[in-house]
Amino acid sequence: MSTSPTLDDLRNQLVDDIVAKRPLPAPIERAMRTVHRDAHLPGLDPTDAYSNRAVTIKDNPQGPLALSCASVPSTVAMMLAQLDPRPGDRILEIGAGTGYNAALLSELVGAQGEVTTVDIDPGVALHAREALNRTGYEHVRVMERDGLTGAPEHAPYDRMIATVGPWDIPATWWQQLADGGRLVLPLRWRGQTRSVALTRHGDTLVSDDMELCGFVPIIGQDGELTTELANGTVRIHHDQDQPVDLDRLSDVFATPATEHWSQTRVGSQESFDGIWLRATATDDHICRIEVTNQALEAGVRRPVIPGRSPALVAGDSLAYLIAERDNADEERPVRLGAAAYGPAAAALATTLNANIAAWGAHRTAVPIMTSHPAGTPDSRLSGGHAIDKADSRLVLHIN
Repeated sequence: MSTSPTLDDLRNQLVDDIVAKRPLPAPIERAMRTVHRDAHLPGLDPTDAYSNRAVTIKDNPQGPLALSCASVPSTVAMMLAQLDPRPGDRILEIGAGTGYNAALLSELVGAQGEVTTVDIDPGVALHAREALNRTGYEHVRVMERDGLTGAPEHAPYDRMIATVGPWDIPATWWQQLADGGRLVLPLRWRGQTRSVALTRHGDTLVSDDMELCGFVPIIGQDGELTTELANGTVRIHHDQDQPVDLDRLSDVFATPATEHWSQTRVGSQESFDGIWLRATATDDHICRIEVTNQALEAGVRRPVIPGRSPALVAGDSLAYLIAERDNADEERPVRLGAAAYGPAAAALATTLNANIAAWGAHRTAVPIMTSHPAGTPDSRLSGGHAIDKADSRLVLHIN
């Protein structure tokens, strides 16, 4: 006679599955086996609460992305490992969500530590407060406010973590992070999002880890823009410093794409997102292309991932990553290349294929990001490729 799994069974099975794919530091594993995610998602079937997926807790009536959601548990675990909370730490979390992450942080910092979590939405903040009270974490501080301002009255913080996606690192966060402290945030640049772990060294923040992720954008930053092409069926997502000109690109899909293939191949299950990341350390034309089903049906060449693929845009031309399975290599049966449109198609395709080849030669190499305050003169920047934002100057360097 079979019996239904208990909540403890479901929670432990979820953690077992996460650890099997990616070992966790022992304190984080213990915290995830201790905190009840289902209690932060009342009304949800326990099986769904302990599935490794995001759960929307508040829809956004003005757009397709949720206003707030409970993050994928494996992503939560990955970011906590990046943050490396210690007993006694003072922690600020931007984006309260369900309160689940704050409860995990409270377990990790212990009775001598302090956790403050903030959210701009009153309903989300109330949800987090009630869930934390209900589960025995009344001591966690929940504040309703704009996360971009942080919580200076309780600073300085040993650790700061954002669970919403900023486009820039606000100067207010710099000011509230202790020297030697760590900041983990899902930062957006050049159309992609990476969970970046940075340590403060005086007037710089220096990364030691980057992981692919996706998060709801933070409210109040508008440095990422969208340019719609082909009657809105193709979208280019780019930063405000990238001169994507709608008028010059209006006829870019008037002729068929030309295909240019690299010598780089990948396995069927091999990630190639590192191509995009590496290209941001050298090329200011890299951004994201989104090709809808309507565009594909109209004959636009399919990108490697229609919803989010790296692209190069310059003037009246563009090129983006494509893939084709040809089985010429049994171990790596998929070859990578570029589809290109416009007068400069061949040149952009050549550049993109050079980026693909550079990644292919060193597939595990990850750039180091150094963030400097806005206004830092070029002479004081660390060596590498600079990207200017409103509050910071990011410099990416790859060995």
